[in-house]
Amino acid sequence: MLLWSSCQDLTDLNVNPNGIDPETVHPNLLISTVVTETATRELGLGFGDIAGVMQHTQKDAWFEDHNNYDWSNQSWSGYYNILENARLMEERALDLGLPFYVAVAKVINAYNFGRIADLWGDAPFTDALKGDLGGDQYLLPNFDTQQEIYKGVIAMLQEANITLQGLTNDTTVPQDVLYQGDVMKWRQFANSLMLRYYLRVSEKMPDFGSAGMQAIVNDPGQYPLILAESDEAALPFPGVSSGTSWPSNTVFDGSNGSNYRRIKMCATLVDRLQELDDARLGVWAERVEVPMVIDPDLPAGSDEVVDGVRYIASDVAEGKPVDTDPEYVGIPPSVSNLPSEYNLNPTPGQQSYNPHVSFLSEMYTEPSGDFLKCRLLSAAEVQFDLAEAALKGWIGGEAAGYYQAGVKQSLAAWGLESSFEDYISGPAAFEGSLAQIIEQKWIASWTAATEAWFDYRRTGQPELTAGQFAVRSVLPLRFYYMQEELSINTLNASAALDRLEATPYSQADEANSPWSKFWLLQGTGQPW
Repeated sequence: MLLWSSCQDLTDLNVNPNGIDPETVHPNLLISTVVTETATRELGLGFGDIAGVMQHTQKDAWFEDHNNYDWSNQSWSGYYNILENARLMEERALDLGLPFYVAVAKVINAYNFGRIADLWGDAPFTDALKGDLGGDQYLLPNFDTQQEIYKGVIAMLQEANITLQGLTNDTTVPQDVLYQGDVMKWRQFANSLMLRYYLRVSEKMPDFGSAGMQAIVNDPGQYPLILAESDEAALPFPGVSSGTSWPSNTVFDGSNGSNYRRIKMCATLVDRLQELDDARLGVWAERVEVPMVIDPDLPAGSDEVVDGVRYIASDVAEGKPVDTDPEYVGIPPSVSNLPSEYNLNPTPGQQSYNPHVSFLSEMYTEPSGDFLKCRLLSAAEVQFDLAEAALKGWIGGEAAGYYQAGVKQSLAAWGLESSFEDYISGPAAFEGSLAQIIEQKWIASWTAATEAWFDYRRTGQPELTAGQFAVRSVLPLRFYYMQEELSINTLNASAALDRLEATPYSQADEANSPWSKFWLLQGTGQPW
């Protein structure tokens, strides 16, 4: 018996009984994975490093990636892992005759391929996800151009919308954690994503972009959109474990709370929200715990806290940036090589607790909550996209109406719809400029700042300035191609590098630099 067992084929024995067989798996075992991984990856950027680029937040410890764009470790492998699972879901759905899953897979594919093109530029697309076919063509895939990928993304979304149009909402899909199988909401998501990409390419392909947007707006029956906050693609957190909770929560945080504590509001956003008397600031941020007062009548060197207020003599603050706002204080972008020292912090360093700047709202210490969502695509974004298109004459309708609807839907998303009338009749009243549309879209992109970065790149709005200690004097435009890609898929990666345009800010990185321009920005003069 021992002899017989030792001679069995090890491939028969080495089987995980709890694993999923790709040849028999049902798509409902894959849909939650591709949706949640897409959503959390989007949040990881929009609440993470890109929130630093777009000056929503700054970090005062372990800040290099967030404040100063040290992005050498960014990789697209996570996106391609999602795409591989979505490919399998689509194949199995085709085998089983399940068109709903086919359409959802196309939307997920479009979202992730679009993000790869947005972040890196040219990338494997046509030949991607085919490594199992063997041969250098697929193991070392060609890099499609950014333009080709964008066209492919739009084509996928067109196909998804057509497929979904033929279905009815007669069943629920509990494994669909985003929309529970609601066909109409998936159509709205697909078409709103299509609108995003038509607008994305509108400066480089104006006829293509404007025609696509016109087709969507002129036929709402064929192309329903996300126009209300209740329909937006926003995934809440269950909050039952580290992997299913808001990333800065302190309940499951093994860093003893530092993932929350080291994120602070950025002064750029705080100051603008205060100028606009914007109620969203009170939802997103905590007031400073200990306000400061500079009192010129105090003796030199005086520095003490009395009744919760820190009083300092003029010489204590001399030569140092000090913000004495008694309510909200943000850290300026890349303000120093030790941002934890900002505003005379008495406890600088990696474990600092700065009582003189605004922490994020305490709701961001919770694992889950009504406002703690991965926002893939919001109603506010759609309305602002329509406002821009109307302002430029690409679609019918009044830009002011779309702009106001965008503001209203963003306020509604944060429980502030009742403040709309006062807000829209005050400093936020529409005056007819693209800068104003993009600024409100930038504000509305809180925790989803990636899309604001892409708007900035193509419009130069809002007019943001890199901080004093940033590694370049202007904001970056893209991620580096990974070194392993350059060394393994050398021929195709080198061809992609050759299509990048080095700028005066590329410096030693030459073409493969976050400050080099890919096709989308070449010849536009934007953002700098």
